Amino acid sequence: MSAWTFADVWEAIAARQPGQPALIQGERVVTWGQFDARADALAAHLTAGGLTHDAKIAAYLYNSPEYLETYYAAFKAGMTPINTNYRYGGEELTYLFDNADAQAVVFHAGFAATLEPLRAKLPQVKRWIAVAEPGHPAPAWAEDYEAVVARPAPVRPFKAPWGRSPEDLMLLYTGGTTGMPKGVMWRQDDLFNVIGAGGHALMGLPPLERVEDVSDRLSTYEKPTTLVCCPLMHGTGQFSAFITLNIGGAVASLPSRQFNPMELWDEAVRLKADNIVIVGLAFSTPMLEALEANPGRWDLSHVKAMSSSGSMWSQENKRGLLSYARNAMIMDSFGSSEAVGLGASASAPGAEAATAAFMLGPNCAVFNEDGLRVEPGSGERGMVAVCGFLPMGYYKDAEKSAKTFKTMEGQRWSVPGDWAEVNLDGTLKLLGRGSQCINTGGEKVFPEEVEEALKTHPSVRDAVVVGVPDARFGERICAVVEPDPAATSPTLEEMAGHVKSKLAAYKAPRELVVVESIGRAPNGKVDYKASRDRALLALGVTA
Repeated sequence: MSAWTFADVWEAIAARQPGQPALIQGERVVTWGQFDARADALAAHLTAGGLTHDAKIAAYLYNSPEYLETYYAAFKAGMTPINTNYRYGGEELTYLFDNADAQAVVFHAGFAATLEPLRAKLPQVKRWIAVAEPGHPAPAWAEDYEAVVARPAPVRPFKAPWGRSPEDLMLLYTGGTTGMPKGVMWRQDDLFNVIGAGGHALMGLPPLERVEDVSDRLSTYEKPTTLVCCPLMHGTGQFSAFITLNIGGAVASLPSRQFNPMELWDEAVRLKADNIVIVGLAFSTPMLEALEANPGRWDLSHVKAMSSSGSMWSQENKRGLLSYARNAMIMDSFGSSEAVGLGASASAPGAEAATAAFMLGPNCAVFNEDGLRVEPGSGERGMVAVCGFLPMGYYKDAEKSAKTFKTMEGQRWSVPGDWAEVNLDGTLKLLGRGSQCINTGGEKVFPEEVEEALKTHPSVRDAVVVGVPDARFGERICAVVEPDPAATSPTLEEMAGHVKSKLAAYKAPRELVVVESIGRAPNGKVDYKASRDRALLALGVTA
């Protein structure tokens, strides 16, 4: 079995099909040959600028072809690409680039005003490279990206003097809603293997065994087009893009930077996209509402899959989407940046997976706090863990690494903190992340479990559950609800009664705050601290 680097695989594909599309955004198409040449030029430029093996390259970019070109260049040069949350402010960016030891930052020129005052605080950054955009040329203190990638590399395909290694890293920064972000260190070989090793189950493609096999099999199947609607700066978008590139397909991004479900469906039809990648409820609800409001507008017969990861969403939403995309399956993955493949569910028309129900992944188990496996059907709660191909840990944070990556049963596991029960049939009943657990009168309540119950009420479009101070019980449950615009505003009595019909009475909300919008991030996740602060303010309660 080979040891893998992404650049070796993508170069083999580019050499075999240089005229095929690799990256698409709106009317712009970057072929595999152009993708390869532009990444070569950027890799050569970074090396000529004094950056060496394992230099950290930050991508501070919206979804665009330049995002994946930057990663490809870093992989070619044996350097380490770093994702950057484009919603961060100055302090967060300074922390991230400093913590990651970034030596180059590739950024959209619209971010120049944010970056300029930070430059003096980041003396280790040797290269600032700006992707110009309408109204925002490259600033004088940065190099113009297009000029850089237009200069041919001296040697193609480019290889740095120190070569490449399966040990080369990619850093995936995560965890900004529960503290400062931390960088998950993925070796390329581990990441390549954990996302399928160049295989694709839905297409019937087995994992690759040798890089030499890549080009030979390209003529044996039709290359897919994957429309990645969620941000490439997060793991769901990145990993989905990598899976598609590993089989020679095309990765498409939405033309606009603000999510618009009408645009999504228009692009899916225009491109005849095979796969649509989203993140749970934040995408699926407006997507379904657009379909319902425009019957017959879109022919979705070409859609074979809708994929989601990182956020729970409801059986009702899945059923609704599949009633319009009747040839599709919905693939719902349960995992995180540091634990890929914890669980999965597959839904087809008429056979939609239940909310928060997942099959355990082949390398997964649930362990209680004593490090013992939870028995199926026991009702015992534990934390979901995965072994096999794992990250090395968190960059420059041995303490957090030790808390997440644990040795149990004689092998290493990633335990990111998600609690679950194991049903008698071996499926998971996902409860939520332990860090958000609410303790009310000695009972532990996982917000996600209550949120999913609330979201099945016809008046609720979205919901978040937080704990607020209570003199008697320590905390009491507060539901922060975004109502359905077409329904009457929900009441506390309705919400509490609805939850009690599905869960234990102590899990029912005792407070209700109605908001115009939950305000989920582009990756579908919720900032629980901000939601709690919002609830406290609305209730007039002091923390």
